[in-house]
Order: sequence, then C-alpha cells, then structure tokens
Amino acid sequence: MAETRLSPDAAALAPLLQRFLPEGAVGSFVAGEILPGGGERLTLVNPADGLPLLDYADAGAAVVQAAMDAARPAQRAWWGMSAAARGRALWEVARLVRAEAEALARIETLSAGKPIRDTRGEVAKVAEMFEYYAGWADKLHGDVIPVPSSHLNYTRHEPLGTVVQITPWNAPLFTAGWQVAPALCAGNAVVLKPSELTPLTSLALAALCHRAEGIPRGLVSVLAGAGPSTGAAAVAHPETRLVVFVGSAEAGARIAAEAARNIVPSVLELGGKSANIVFADADLDRAILGAQAAVFGGAGQSCVAGSRLLVQRAVHGTVVERLAHAAARIPFGAPTDPATQIGPINNRRQLDRIAGMVRAAADAGARLATGGGCPEALRGTGGFYYAPTILDGVAPGALIAREEVFGPVLAVLPFDTEEEAVALANATPYGLAGAVWTQDVGRAHRVAAAVRAGTFWVNSYKTINVASPFGGFGRSGYGRSSGREALAAYTQTKSVWVETAASPAVAFGYVG
Repeated sequence: MAETRLSPDAAALAPLLQRFLPEGAVGSFVAGEILPGGGERLTLVNPADGLPLLDYADAGAAVVQAAMDAARPAQRAWWGMSAAARGRALWEVARLVRAEAEALARIETLSAGKPIRDTRGEVAKVAEMFEYYAGWADKLHGDVIPVPSSHLNYTRHEPLGTVVQITPWNAPLFTAGWQVAPALCAGNAVVLKPSELTPLTSLALAALCHRAEGIPRGLVSVLAGAGPSTGAAAVAHPETRLVVFVGSAEAGARIAAEAARNIVPSVLELGGKSANIVFADADLDRAILGAQAAVFGGAGQSCVAGSRLLVQRAVHGTVVERLAHAAARIPFGAPTDPATQIGPINNRRQLDRIAGMVRAAADAGARLATGGGCPEALRGTGGFYYAPTILDGVAPGALIAREEVFGPVLAVLPFDTEEEAVALANATPYGLAGAVWTQDVGRAHRVAAAVRAGTFWVNSYKTINVASPFGGFGRSGYGRSSGREALAAYTQTKSVWVETAASPAVAFGYVG
C-alpha cells in the first residue's frame, strides 16, 4: 500500500481477522472463499489515530456476478429444506456469534472506532437477532380464504430469491445482522454490500454463516467494495429481487430509483432529525440522562439520534445548564478503553462535515453551550475526535435544526405549549424517531400519537429490539426492518385455487 506507516492497531487486528477469513485476507466472501477485487485499492483507516490499517481491492462487477451465481442454487437448496431445519441453522449462526463475541467486538472497535463497551453489547444483539428469527422460520404460514365458490383457496408466503442489502459505516455488524437474519428466515439468499470503510465484521459474519451447519454454501455473500461501482452493479443485477438500503436519504433515493428501473422493490432505512421533547413537569434528572444517551451515545452517529432537544421555556435555562455541565464530563477517549463512552467519529469526511455544520450554526446566531471541537486531551492523537456539543438558541429554520448532523451535536429549541412542541417536532421532512418526557399520562399519549415518527419513546430514548418493528416516515424511508413486519418485505404472497367440486360449473367453452 502507498502509506508506509500503519496504525499500531493493525498488528492487533491481523490475528483477529485470521479467526474468520482464510489467512486473514480481505476481499469479498463468496461461497466460503475470499475473492480479490478487480478495482482500485481502498484503504481502511483507524478512526482513533487517522492511520491506515490495511487496504484491499474494490470488488467490481465480476465478483458481484460470482456472488449471484453462488446465491441462486444456495437459495433453492435453502428453500427446499424444512422450515424447522432452517430455524435450527439460524440458531446455530447465533451460537457461533456468541462463541466469537469478543473477537467480533474487538474487530469492530479497531476498524470502526466504536467503544468496546458498545461493540460488546451490539454483538450480543446480533446473536439475539438470529435467535429471534430462528423462532419465526416455521411460523410463516398462510391463510385459507372462504371464497364464494367450490374452490379451496389458500395463500403461501414464498421468498423473493436473492436480496441485495447495503449497510452503513456507523454500526456495521449490528446493521448486517439486522438485515441478514430476517432475509434468511424468509427463505432468501443474501448478497450484502457493507460500507467500503467498514467491511470487516460483515465479512466475519458471513464466515460464521458459512460455518453453521445447515446453511448452504453461497447463501450469504459479502461484497467488499465501493458503492458507485460494486454496490451499483449489485443493485442493477438481473438476479436481484429486493434492495435494502440503510444510509442517507440522498443515496437511498438514487438506489431506490435504480432498483425501480428493473421493477425491483426496496426497503429504505434512512436518516432522521428526531425531536426529544422535555416538558416542565418531567423528571429532569432522568430527562437529562436520556438526552445525553439520545445524541451523544455512539458519538451521535446514529440514525435515531435525538439531535433536536425541545425544552419547555419554564425549565429551558436549567436544562441547558445542567446538560452542558454533564456532557463535558462524559468519558471520552480511545475506543479500546472499556471506560470510554464516546469514541472518535468514523472518518475524516464526516468529522469535517460535523465541524462545518457547527461553525455555520454559530455564525447564524446559535450559542455554543459546550464542546465545538476536539477535546484538548486528544489533540495530537490524529484521531477523528469531536467533543459533545450543545447549541442553544437555535432558530427552528436554521440548517442545524433541519438537517441531520450525524455527530455528537445537540440543537436546543425552546417552546411554550404542547401544540407548539408538536408543531416543532413535525417541522421536518424526516420521521424516524422521537420522544417525550412528562409525568402527565394523557399528554404522553397525545404527543406520541401526534408526532410523525416510526418509533417514539415516552420517558426514555433509544431502546430498540429485534422483536419490534423499526422504520421511518417521510424522508426517513419506508418498510420495516425488524419484528414480524420485516418478514412481509422479504416474502411474496401466492394465492392458490384448488377446484373441489365433483362436477364444477363450466363457465366457458365446450367439451370436444
């Protein structure tokens, strides 16, 4: 690779990769093998020090074709198994994930910059995803419909075939499991294209699927490559029957349009500008803790981040002052340190975007209550660090109040009435999540019903589970990617008509 100085963490990463990938080689995982790409070299950079970890070649169309060729017979074999057998195979994937939990967490931390305390929890959730959908595998039954004729009419839920899934860099392993498990449960094959910045744990998950007894060779492939080349080739491939995309609204719109050219449906899990609403009667201690978790957890790199804090004017000053004091005390530092709660931003481009949006907000009149740059103690590390930042006095029409930052940046807006709070919450084209903090039960239910969002919390924030449907309204996308509802997106319904009459009525034609 062109760079001569590697990150010191590269040495720790290599033996971890060897647990999953043949000789630790990085490329695309197809039918149990690592296929080298044919495109330009892509470099993985350590977010904690800004130095390269390794590089690999962009997969390209030839590797996409190999993955599709492997998926076709694998999917047929998978669907030919009994539903109970598929469930047992998914349970085995979960067992293998749990067995390799620490190695998976460490790879995620080293390559994506996520604190180890977070990645350990996310690995456990990935195992839970496969366990949950293992239980659904033999419960996807149809209905018998009492039609007004002599026919027996029943429905079958059948897989689509091969689905393409494109996942982001903010939670690579979590989003991979979130998508792969329901797709396999419904009987499909998966071709997954993770972000070119963070492909490693997705490759490891594919390797574990390949090892699991009962999973056909080639059922799960992972493409290591860039979106405009490898991702585009997978979306446009004639074998693709569904496209699932997790990422920005702009990219999602382009991908959905490309899929639609081939009359292929899509599920879009996009961004958000979620409102976290605090009323004066709320338990302020809990609300202040919840506001920190909502936007500073994961360094704010979460689609459901509560990046707009709407505070009733009577407690606005108190909440901002206490929140600024608390945010400055959150443990910040190296992602490998178990005490770290906020690690680096994933990549330099995103760090620059965050800094630019904060500067623009300050120039537009917002007051910086805390943060606004790299913490003093971490300057000189080369890492992509950005301190928890609170902007007060933000105008509702300001860019920072309308557009997703995807970083540890909180915009605070005051309000007076319940009606005003709801109007502010809905003053965005996004509709992914939201929350309300109040001790008034009636108000809690009214606000939950009135705010346009796919997920809404009352006196809490950011809890999600694979059993509950997740997805957005409006610019935050469409379709649901968890719970029972996700299985509807991964299946197609067939209606079967069986004539049961001994002498059915003839409505047309003659017996020759």
